[in-house]
This record gives sequence, C-alpha cells and structure tokens, in this order.
Amino acid sequence: MKRLISILSLLASIILLSACFPMKKGKPIEEFTFTNQNGEPFGLESLKGKVWLADFVFTNCTTVCPPMSANMSELQQEVKKKGLKNVEFVSFTVDPDYDTPEVLSEYYKAFNADFSTWHFLTGYTQEEIEEFAPKNFKSPVKKPQEGDQVLHAVNFYLVNKKGEVIANYPGNEDVPFEQILNDIEATLKE
Repeated sequence: MKRLISILSLLASIILLSACFPMKKGKPIEEFTFTNQNGEPFGLESLKGKVWLADFVFTNCTTVCPPMSANMSELQQEVKKKGLKNVEFVSFTVDPDYDTPEVLSEYYKAFNADFSTWHFLTGYTQEEIEEFAPKNFKSPVKKPQEGDQVLHAVNFYLVNKKGEVIANYPGNEDVPFEQILNDIEATLKE
C-alpha cells in the first residue's frame, strides 16, 4: 500500500511538473505566406529558426482584442528588456476584409508595437483564416453573417524553432507573463 501511494505521488508530481513546461515536440504548422503590415510577404519561412508567440485578433474588436494586444506588447517589451534574441511575435487578423496592411499598421502604433519583431498578418480570405486557425493552432474562428464581431479564441501560442505549436496561454486576462517568458527562454535553448 505504501509503495502504491509513493508511485501515485510520483505520477502526480510528474503530471504537475509537465504542465509547467512547454512540450518538446508539438504540432507542426503548415507552410504559409501572407501579407504583413508593410504590404510585404511574410510567412513560416521568415520565422524559421526563431521562437515566436502568436495570437488571433482584429482591429474592430470591442472586447478581448485590445487587452490581448496590450498584453502581447508587454511581452514584447519584456523580451527586449531580457535581451532575448530570435523571438518574434505574430498577430493574425481574423477579419482580413477590413484589416488591410494600412489599418493594421495604424492600429498597432497605439500599442507601441516594435514592427521589427511583431508582425501583423492579413492577405487571405475569411474562409482561409477560418480553416487555417483551427487546423494549425486548434483556435476556432468564425465571422457571423450579421454584425462585425468575429468569434475567436483568446490564447497566445508558443511556437518553437521547428515551427511547432508547443504551448498556449490565456491572452486577454490572467496572463501568466512570468511563465511565458520562462518558456520562451527554455525554448530558445533547445
């Protein structure tokens, strides 16, 4: 009985510890090339060998996107303060018909985005993003037939140097900033 309790205790500890660290191997993201806020092509090839944090947002959002963008901005600033290199940030719009490169560029200036490492992507159809997001990030996206508020997940996704999603975190509230930064550092060392 004592041995069974020890084994169960050890298993519980392993499960708890594994929840605190990103997975070593994750779900590969399919090749993509979209358009960034400068109107230039940008895709998975541009991110090769880098660790990146992604999210899905849109500029007309009246609820979760402004806090998500503010939180992503804070993470970008913290990564800079720590002097971490080869870390990128990618925001995919879920409303590509409205969010042109010019709209994205103007919108993110308000969040003090450093466009050298934070990329805002558009240049695809609504149908393409509604297929791409769940297929690659398990992130549902749906634009209702009426209204302009697109339904989408509110997570940040950590992607390793191999282009695999290895972890996700809440992006709009109760954001685990310290854990995300630690996970980015650990992933950079892999």
